[in-house]
Amino acid sequence: MRIISGLAKGRRLYGPKSPSIRPVSDKVKGALFNILPSLEGCRVLDLFAGSGSVGLEAASRGADHVVFVDASPQALALLQKNIRQCGFERQTTVIRGTVPEIIKRLARKELKFDAIFVDPPYDKNLVNPTLEALIENKLIDAQTDIIIEHSPREVPDCGGLAVADQRKYGQTFVTFMRLPSHSE
Repeated sequence: MRIISGLAKGRRLYGPKSPSIRPVSDKVKGALFNILPSLEGCRVLDLFAGSGSVGLEAASRGADHVVFVDASPQALALLQKNIRQCGFERQTTVIRGTVPEIIKRLARKELKFDAIFVDPPYDKNLVNPTLEALIENKLIDAQTDIIIEHSPREVPDCGGLAVADQRKYGQTFVTFMRLPSHSE
């Protein structure tokens, strides 16, 4: 696992020792960042952050600030180690808690994000409830890119969001979603 591009290009990240933390492969991470528009100057939310490799890639590519959310103490310890490894302490915030609880807390702060990465444990029925919570709590607008990594058995299907793109990499799907703009 490494940072692919940007300020920390080539920096190796610490990997998980637990099978409960499933980092995004470099192949999938590279592909999704090739599809996304530039994150230069953006606010990014990394839900179910795990080792933090996706959010750290965003920081390396110029994101202004990345907020990481995870409930696992092991994942958070690994994430903090990787943030220090990349030198991104100033442009990151790490929050421990469950995603629904943290989404509500972020909504009270009236934060909006330019990109949101959603990578929950596979097949736990967390994808669609997370998307619904993002809409209900108004953390997104028509310019927010939502990127979901999921298994083929858990399809993102949230009435308020439109699929902009979807790619398959082995048993991993990456779906890009947005709120429809009023002109669509």
